[in-house]
Amino acid sequence: MNFADDNFELREVQTLEGHEDRVWSLAWKPATGADGVPAVLASCSGDKTVRIWQQSSISGPFECKAVLEETHTRTVRSCAWSPSGKLLATASFDATTAIWEDIGGDFACVSTLEGHENEVKSISWNASGSLLATCGRDKSVWIWEVLPHNEFDCVAVLQGHTQDVKMVRWHPSIDILFSCGYDDTIKVWAEDGDGDDWHCVQTLNAANRHTSTVWALSFNAKGDKMVSCSDDLTIKIWGSDIMSMQSGNGYAPWTHLCTLSGYHDRTIFSVHWSREGIICSGAADDTICLFVENEDSTVDAPSYKLLLKKEKAHDRDINAVQWNSMDNRRLASASDDGTVKIWELGQKKQQS
Repeated sequence: MNFADDNFELREVQTLEGHEDRVWSLAWKPATGADGVPAVLASCSGDKTVRIWQQSSISGPFECKAVLEETHTRTVRSCAWSPSGKLLATASFDATTAIWEDIGGDFACVSTLEGHENEVKSISWNASGSLLATCGRDKSVWIWEVLPHNEFDCVAVLQGHTQDVKMVRWHPSIDILFSCGYDDTIKVWAEDGDGDDWHCVQTLNAANRHTSTVWALSFNAKGDKMVSCSDDLTIKIWGSDIMSMQSGNGYAPWTHLCTLSGYHDRTIFSVHWSREGIICSGAADDTICLFVENEDSTVDAPSYKLLLKKEKAHDRDINAVQWNSMDNRRLASASDDGTVKIWELGQKKQQS
């Protein structure tokens, strides 16, 4: 898709209704939504449930295929599929993380992870599905090793944040973990040389750091850039020499590349980078923004432009936005209004 012009629009395809409270998080099931496989989407809510939505056909509408309930006793804050798509992890304000197994379309809770003192805010699987990270209001980040027979073993409890940790995200190709939160920082965690312990290798709090709560992180497809969003109304792009890390030459620090500001006028809660290179942001101003890199960008000083701004995308705060990794044009958003919306990015239809 050529982004040289501004002839694009975000078209609402469907509004998914069923949750009885705000929808906090979304997760597309891996390897669905293209190549003849209907898309599957999970959403979680303040109503203590998780809903599984599936297309009736590759081009058909979404229908609610399952409601996962009576396991969590408080808000379900985050959901994430394992890379294989066989397991779904859900994090709750009840201080637990539940692991669900998809058995032919039926879901069973096969494990419950306990240890956080209170609300679990976010979960993330590493690229191989061998590790799961959780974080919470208790200021800690936990790393769990995935064992046979749906067993999970806590291998590290990381203390470093001074306040509520809002999100954890694994790097897309290297087992390095990122966390962000209420203390306005982004922290990077890695195993030490002998693989016996995890420690913080970098805190992104230099001159160009965020000045208020950091809500979300996302990586580009290559993994050499990261985007973050904040209560300070900015979106920041960070870069690292990922090839150095992949070749085993040690940790390559992340540096600030540029800041996008002036596009949202209330807290930016979510940001997600598509495999095609489009950054999407969703905020408390009910607006979705899409950004692409300028054609005249340089490697050392990239710059980004607004591709489009969709105002009143929801009736209330937008808590999550996520691209489908199999379909670069398909986006999902979740809101305090209790709905999930499916969007298609396309070129504007020419007036005849």
